[in-house]
Formats: sequence, C-alpha cells, structure tokens
Amino acid sequence: MSQQLVGQFDPFMTRCMNETMDLYRGVFQTENRWTFMVDSTARGGIEAALVSLLKPGERVLVPVFGRFGLLLREIAERAGAEVHCLEFEWGRVAEPEQVAAAIDRIKPDLVALVQGDTSTTMCQPLADIGQLCREKGVLTYCDATASIGGNPFLTDNWGISVVSAGLQKCLGGPSGIAPITLNDDAVQRINSRRHVEAGIRASHHRDAAGERIGSNYFDLAMIMDYWGEERLNHHTEATSMLYAARECARLWLEEGGENVIARHRRAGAAMAAGLEAMGLKLFGDSRHRMNNVVGVYIPEGVDGEKIRAQLLEDFAIEIGTSFGPLHGRIWRIGTMGYNARKDAVLQTLACLEQVLILNRVAVNTGDAVAAAMDILGA
Repeated sequence: MSQQLVGQFDPFMTRCMNETMDLYRGVFQTENRWTFMVDSTARGGIEAALVSLLKPGERVLVPVFGRFGLLLREIAERAGAEVHCLEFEWGRVAEPEQVAAAIDRIKPDLVALVQGDTSTTMCQPLADIGQLCREKGVLTYCDATASIGGNPFLTDNWGISVVSAGLQKCLGGPSGIAPITLNDDAVQRINSRRHVEAGIRASHHRDAAGERIGSNYFDLAMIMDYWGEERLNHHTEATSMLYAARECARLWLEEGGENVIARHRRAGAAMAAGLEAMGLKLFGDSRHRMNNVVGVYIPEGVDGEKIRAQLLEDFAIEIGTSFGPLHGRIWRIGTMGYNARKDAVLQTLACLEQVLILNRVAVNTGDAVAAAMDILGA
C-alpha cells in the first residue's frame, strides 16, 4: 500500500487494474469477465449489487439466519424492492427445499443471501440453492465478505450470478475495497439500465431503455464502463486500496486456495475443540460452522464484556461479542487470515483459560491447548 501513487489512467495503473481483475477470477473461482473492485467497504459492494440488480417494485427473496441477512433486507428495501424473507433461527441455515418452495410461491426476480454470517458463525451451503435458482431462471446474489478465502466458494460451479466480498476477513487485508464478480445474465440485467453520465457522454453513447440505476456512485453499469476498455471516468480509483487488493489475491493464490482453506479449517477446528475441552459449550449447528469463526456460549453468571476487556487489556487479544438476540449470550472467536495459524490459536485458548480462572470460572485446566494440539500437531 506504500507504493508510489500514480494517475488513474497511467499505463501502470490500468495494468494493475487488469491484473487485479484476473487474480480475483482465481479467488472467486470464476471465468466471469466482469470481476473487478468497488471502491468502498464490503457493505458498499452489497449496496452496489442490490441497487444495480433491483428495480423499484421488483421482488427479492432473502433467507435470513443472522444480522447480515437482515442487512440485505434493509438495503433491498431502500432500493425500493418488494422484499420477502425466509426467517430461520439464528444458529441454523436455510435448506434448499425451503428456498425452492419460497421461489415457487413468491416468484422473485432475485434471491439474495449471505454465505458466512459472522453474527451466528454459520456458513450457508450454496451449491443446491444455486442450481435450483438456475433451473427456475432466478438470479442469485451472495455476500461472501466473511467467508471467502477461508471457506470454499465456487462461483461458476455453484451457479451464483453475483458475489461481493471484502478484504478484511480471510483474505487478510484492510477494509476499504469490495471485490465483486458478475456473470453474463447479471451483466445483461444491469446494462439494461445503463445510462452514461452527462458530463462524460460522447456522441456514440446510447442509454438503455430501462430505468436508471438509483445510485450514481454504486451504479455497476458505470463502474464497468470505468474498468472496461473505454475507461469512462466514473471516479478516481483508490490506488492504495487497489494495491492491497491485488496483493491479498496474489498471496492467496501463491499459497494455493485449497491450502489456505485447509489452514483455516484446521485452525477453526482446533479452536472449537479447545473451547469444548475447556468445558465451554459451542453455539449453533456444528455441521454448518464457518472455518474461520467459532461461536461459544458465555458461561452462566459470567460478565462477558469484562472477560473480553481483560483479554484485550492484559493479553492484547480481541474476541467478539454478537448482535441482536445473541448479544451478551455468546462470544465469537475468529481464526482468519494471518491469525489462522497454530500460535494464534494456542495463545488465545491459553489466555482465555487464564482470564476465566482469574474470574473464578470452573474450567478444565490445561485441556484446551492439549485438544487443539491434537488437531494442529505438536
């Protein structure tokens, strides 16, 4: 990120943009031509996707199993869509047959869902849902911010129309740019609403017949014009963030995507095993837990915020609380990106054990690290 800044149309800059597009085709596991960056945090990628895909009044189906499904609902509502939700208990995921029945009943234009919802630590299986949406002729959008890089994501194989993400979880980068990929059906839908901004319009530009996308900044049709051959000047590219995005993808591919995912899987499994061995109870359906974050119930009678503060102040280790109905009930402990490694897992377990002991919480002393070591190796 400290590399020299260059002008947005400098040949080095446009080459960097093209390289980044190609690298993220590897991360997303796709051949999609339109794989690029939205200059925003991951939430901006979500908003860009939904505001560009959905016209006011169109129907969207949102399976909700945590905070970020509720976020998709809100953003779709703000885009003027008619939103229908499938509500699931936090700690569970949607089953394909439930989504299929809802599609038949609601007949949505889009199914929008989250892969990994960090509020619940659950990872939604997508292969069957992607397939059934293809068969029913419905576009799909997925927010993979918290999961991509540390959990399998096969965009083309699963038939997902649009995916957006961020750098700050398993890809191990800073927040501030949102990778996104669009298949041909999604591009066609977005370009049916393509309007060229008046100040950069040339005589050969023709606006599409569809209603103009409701946001200028998050208009994916205009952003594609910027990333495409014509380089229409939509905004000034966030150079340092682009450098970061390129390096995150380069390192992920250099280590090997399967190897990175396996590293996250081992670290997450070791953390979960250690917490259980300590005597704590894990949260949620274990069959669908993300590799990179574990939810664990706060022991009864324990001040969860006090434990978190002591861990941070005394040991420089931060663990999370949760949101909504899980706030104050569970901790969320991440093993992602650079922290998906042996020493981080072992130190976190050992320090959490010590803080609990200091607060007179009964734990199985010494068992947590031993259980994690069984998975990670001595």
